[in-house]
Amino acid sequence: MTHLLRRILASLTTLLVVTHAHAYEAGWMQIQVAGTTPEAPTTTVALYYPTMATPRVIAMGPFTLDVAIGGKPIDKVKALILLSHGNAGSETGHSALAQALARNGYLVAALRHPGDNWQDRSLIEKGAERYFDERPRQASRVIDAILINPEWKDRIATDSQGPRVGAMGHSAGGYTVLALAGASPNLSRMRKHCLTEASEDPIFCSMGRSGESTPPLPTVKPSLKDERVRAIVALAPAGVLLTAESLAAVRPATMIYEAELDRFLVPRFHAEWVASNLPAPNLHRVPNAWHYAFMDTPSMPIPSLDGDLAANPPGFDRNAFLKQLAVEVTAFFDKTFLAAVSVSNDPIRSATL
Repeated sequence: MTHLLRRILASLTTLLVVTHAHAYEAGWMQIQVAGTTPEAPTTTVALYYPTMATPRVIAMGPFTLDVAIGGKPIDKVKALILLSHGNAGSETGHSALAQALARNGYLVAALRHPGDNWQDRSLIEKGAERYFDERPRQASRVIDAILINPEWKDRIATDSQGPRVGAMGHSAGGYTVLALAGASPNLSRMRKHCLTEASEDPIFCSMGRSGESTPPLPTVKPSLKDERVRAIVALAPAGVLLTAESLAAVRPATMIYEAELDRFLVPRFHAEWVASNLPAPNLHRVPNAWHYAFMDTPSMPIPSLDGDLAANPPGFDRNAFLKQLAVEVTAFFDKTFLAAVSVSNDPIRSATL
């Protein structure tokens, strides 16, 4: 193939991708996923998905969405992406990323973690063991529900490995998706870390102490790994409690982000520890960024242990960063789910690549 022909083909591919990027709008609806028992709380899940319906700008609490509420979904989506928020967060706090993925053909299921959201913080009061065990299980139950939901199960693209499923999470949500990928927590690592490094990682080490008297879980516990998850994006993850051995055995494609000036989860103990032990390190450092750079900017002050969620270091443009992050995350999931699929055998890839 000549150099000129390669350039022509590359230009045509870029044109197709750009054209597709504007083909869809982001639809939005909310569903409830039943608990494991009749007494257990339901899980609220916000679905962002591709639609041809006209969106409108709407405020949902402190966050602003640009979505077509209840818009008709397209017939087929590239994959299901589970989205896990951080400690005391919400299902709308990462709407910019979710909307971008939806406009590019993905179904995003953003759950409100029961017992660990802005309205209810009871899960962390039950102790670290239950907190870090239950979060990934909540996420897997949402995946279960979407994959059997009659409105969605046939819309999610499948291949020889089954339905295409990925996951993305921030902070405690970053831990959550790493656990889904096979990384295992060991609370003795966390306790040792906080005995020796509390002055260097003070915010993380100050959390979750009130529930230490809660009865422990059984010694032998089912794995937190979800075999259906094939790609994850962990944004400023809580990672110090994950073992090196389990991280080395992670097989799903991974992309890890750290905020350079993160004071909530100091990168050298968390994101960098994770990335340095993965079989294929894929670490992206965001210069001059604090922990909440990965969240949408709220319309009102929201206090946290690390100050106002809306605050940024001088010179950091969060909106511009989130737009670039959306491009990178979309490209990562596209590469993982679509690159190995034959154009002639996959109508989604034919339409997008």
